[in-house]
Amino acid sequence: MGVLSRSEALAAAEEAGMDLVEVSPDADPPVAKIVDWGKYNYQRTKQAQKTRKKSRPLDLKQMRVGLKIGAHDLEVKLRKVSGFLEAGHKVKIAVIYRGRELAHRDLGYKLAERIINDLGEGLVVDQPPQFAGRQLTFVVRIGHAKVKDSQRDQEKNPDNQDR
Repeated sequence: MGVLSRSEALAAAEEAGMDLVEVSPDADPPVAKIVDWGKYNYQRTKQAQKTRKKSRPLDLKQMRVGLKIGAHDLEVKLRKVSGFLEAGHKVKIAVIYRGRELAHRDLGYKLAERIINDLGEGLVVDQPPQFAGRQLTFVVRIGHAKVKDSQRDQEKNPDNQDR
């Protein structure tokens, strides 16, 4: 429509049966649109929700594993870790030493290596295994390509979820 005075813009909006909404007050001259306020506000809130959802911070999940964990117990914990990774979270895994197990630090490193290998390809080790106190900790995350693929599959088939 071009540059109009405030009164002309209000008259044009009233004639169209809509509202005059100031979009950019800092511009010179200020920019305004003639829109339906309800629809405009709804779209603006939906867009804000979408950007908030996309920019949510990813949590650092933690999993504690004993040095003498059984094979099936380890499988169960690794399934849980895989779920966290597929959701896009980083996972801090701690191998806990109890009592005289501290004399066998090498067993913890072997267990950490086994966990990393069992979690599969596409895994990125953010923090390599480090010994601190009575635990051996390391942080893993999944590579970007695998996360995006799993999220894309879920968006395509939202009712195809594990039961």
